[in-house]
Amino acid sequence: MSGNHLTLNLVEGSVSFSFSPQAAVELKAALEQLMNSLKAVATKTVPGGGKTNPQRPMEYRYTGEVFLEIFCNPNIWPTPFAAKVLLTIRDINIRLTTEAELTRVIEDVNLYLEEVG
Repeated sequence: MSGNHLTLNLVEGSVSFSFSPQAAVELKAALEQLMNSLKAVATKTVPGGGKTNPQRPMEYRYTGEVFLEIFCNPNIWPTPFAAKVLLTIRDINIRLTTEAELTRVIEDVNLYLEEVG
């Protein structure tokens, strides 16, 4: 399993790290739930409408050879296509914290799942 690497394309550059197919399936499910939350926020912005229920932020964590955390507050983005996620990837030697476009992360995870079968 250690031969499987997920590459996430960032706004500038990319990062690649060891990631299990099972974790990718769980991440994909979390990203789909986030997309649903973002769509709910986008459709509830009706002028003159009542209070909208805030959506819960997404906090995904994975611990393997590296620690991965993905965070997104769906309430601050006008559309799912504008949304960005905060990524933190770390191990004992390095810590990377940056933003990535949500739609690109979804594409990267789907590509990874296609490659690992």
